[in-house]
Amino acid sequence: MMSPVAIAVLSVSMSADAFAAAIGRGAQHRPTVPQALRSGLVFGVIEAITPLIGFALGVAAAGFVAAIDHWIAFGLLGAVGAKMIWEALKREDEVEAAAPGGKAASRGLLALVATAVGTSIDAGAVGVGLALLDANIWLIAACIGFTTFALATLGLLVGKAAGTRLGKIVELIGGVALIALGLKILLEHLGVLAG
Repeated sequence: MMSPVAIAVLSVSMSADAFAAAIGRGAQHRPTVPQALRSGLVFGVIEAITPLIGFALGVAAAGFVAAIDHWIAFGLLGAVGAKMIWEALKREDEVEAAAPGGKAASRGLLALVATAVGTSIDAGAVGVGLALLDANIWLIAACIGFTTFALATLGLLVGKAAGTRLGKIVELIGGVALIALGLKILLEHLGVLAG
């Protein structure tokens, strides 16, 4: 069972990608508060659904991997964290070059949903790991969704005022936190740390 602190760390870490993306959207689109709330809700709902999907897949496979579940959880959280750190450290020109269609593609509801799905894929992988740990997925998904809603809304408004630099820092911190959480899970299951 995950502690409230671990759930909070996981929720904030899973929200870091959405926060960073929201800052970029806020800098581009300059949303009003109601627009930021609606966009934040899209990010939050999608971010809450993806760990549920991953959890369902993980439950289906749990019987096959019970002996190494803590290694899988560590690997998934570590990989997601490392990807977040790599994304945070990429130069801005590399990020813009990798974006399909540039700024024109980032407008509208479809682009918002695509961005939200793109930032939530990692939560699906984390959901698989949570299934192997027999965690309370409903509580965790609700926490991740609410935290993402709040941080994405805040990110849109911060981006409107401050630009994109802050999003990279938050994404870097979120990646480090996920790796640390994965390591904690592994060490607890190996008996190195008390659970």
